[in-house]
Amino acid sequence: MDISRREAFAAALAGSAAALVRPDEAVAKAAPDWKRGFDNQRVADLGNGQFLNPLISGDRADPAVLKDGADYYMTFSSFDSYPGLTIWHSRDLINWQPRKAALSKNIGSVWAVSLEKHNGRYFLYIPVKAKPNSIFVIWAHHIDGPWSDPIDLKLPNHIDPCHAVGEDGSRWLFLSGGDRIRLSADGLSTVGEVEHVYDPWRYPADWEVESFSPEGPKIHRHGDWFYMITAVGGTAGPPTGHMVIAARSRSIHGPWEQHPRNPLVRTVSAAEKWWSRGHASLVEAPDGSWWSVYHGFENGYWTLGRQTLLDPIEWTRDGWFRMKGGDLSQPIRKPKGGTALPHGQPLSDDFSKPLLLGSKWNIFKPTPDENRRQRIEDSALVLKASGTAPSDSSPLLLIAGDQAYQFECDIEIAPGGNAGLLLFYDEKLYCGLGFDEKRFITHQYGIARGRPANPHGRHLRMRLVNNRHIVSFHISTDKGATWSRFDRGMEVSGYHHNVRGGFLMLRPGLYSAGEGETRFRNFRFRAL
Repeated sequence: MDISRREAFAAALAGSAAALVRPDEAVAKAAPDWKRGFDNQRVADLGNGQFLNPLISGDRADPAVLKDGADYYMTFSSFDSYPGLTIWHSRDLINWQPRKAALSKNIGSVWAVSLEKHNGRYFLYIPVKAKPNSIFVIWAHHIDGPWSDPIDLKLPNHIDPCHAVGEDGSRWLFLSGGDRIRLSADGLSTVGEVEHVYDPWRYPADWEVESFSPEGPKIHRHGDWFYMITAVGGTAGPPTGHMVIAARSRSIHGPWEQHPRNPLVRTVSAAEKWWSRGHASLVEAPDGSWWSVYHGFENGYWTLGRQTLLDPIEWTRDGWFRMKGGDLSQPIRKPKGGTALPHGQPLSDDFSKPLLLGSKWNIFKPTPDENRRQRIEDSALVLKASGTAPSDSSPLLLIAGDQAYQFECDIEIAPGGNAGLLLFYDEKLYCGLGFDEKRFITHQYGIARGRPANPHGRHLRMRLVNNRHIVSFHISTDKGATWSRFDRGMEVSGYHHNVRGGFLMLRPGLYSAGEGETRFRNFRFRAL
């Protein structure tokens, strides 16, 4: 595409010629590559006093961050994967480790939550898409739990709750659309009815957005003001849609004054590194500097879902704040202080220890007795068959946040069983390679596309390579000493939300279907 056509495309997306960044200017200064961590996965901390976004890669949407003394905790929308709402921990705001999942009971598709601490207790307010939709609350005395059973607050018409405490000590849930409802003193029930308290700022009518969709309110008290940060423009759709706006009030009860420089964050060109940026929170770093945590899609990689980003902010003399990170394509100086934990975790698994459900592995749409399906035995994951195909087998999934990676595993099926490796978006959109005793099963577009002969029987080592959306499969009959390439390749750049909906990502996974039990051994993951 020549420069003039690229500029025209960017102008159509941005909807406001005055706000455009020339695509050639936006990409002229290439950012350095990321540092590498466990299994060669990319790490934000560059080790030289700077970091490079994403803060946490992969589908870490709707980040909810909590500063708790010297500790920071964060969790993300977990949708249909359980155990869900894994709590991540940091002591420097840059390097993060997963701890434990807070939610084990399947209550529906979990969207943007509020993570809070009040009077010594931790709270998670959880909106779910189910039948019917609602908002639940769970609580714990310790961040690692045990967490209470979910309590239904019976709020069917709202999403994205945010817990807030007023200057008078009253507790509230702020909700999508500029609404709120009062909470009881213990935070476990509502008082009265939902009321409308804020009309969000409106962008110019000619901007290219998905929808108005005011959502994700976050309330922060700083100095003499309460600040409400909201997302508008729609979460996905055009790269220029999602954006961050703000308002403030002297009282939790309003009135709310619009930020004079709205929007504070917006992607204005399709050439930018990060698309659809929004759903922001504010947090203070160990050195007293202030930062905003929000999410965005990586340019060209909708398949990775919405990834967590970190943007420095400054408080201005007029009592407002502004974002300083620009388009977040370049390294940013880290805040000082705190202790750097090893970032992330290995995704490889030799299955010698109990399965890390929640903190590493998740089950897609588990049934109530799903935990009975898997056990660790003799350094193998034994997964009881369920359903007939990946679409109805509740596969076991990981979140991989790199643009290219490979994973492999020894797989031994039972008579009548079939199993394999997947790239899984949801039950209607996935690809992969499986096998039964007599035939391979190629999965593409969420359906079985071919069944060539399998001369190798019930035990194989298989490898799946996702090299920037180009997928290949490889087979070994001697435990990985030699490999042969399977005669079917795929391209998966369209396996994402703007095609299928659901706000998910394309995830590596294992499935076991048909009859009997499948044994998985020596799972190895490596980013490329």
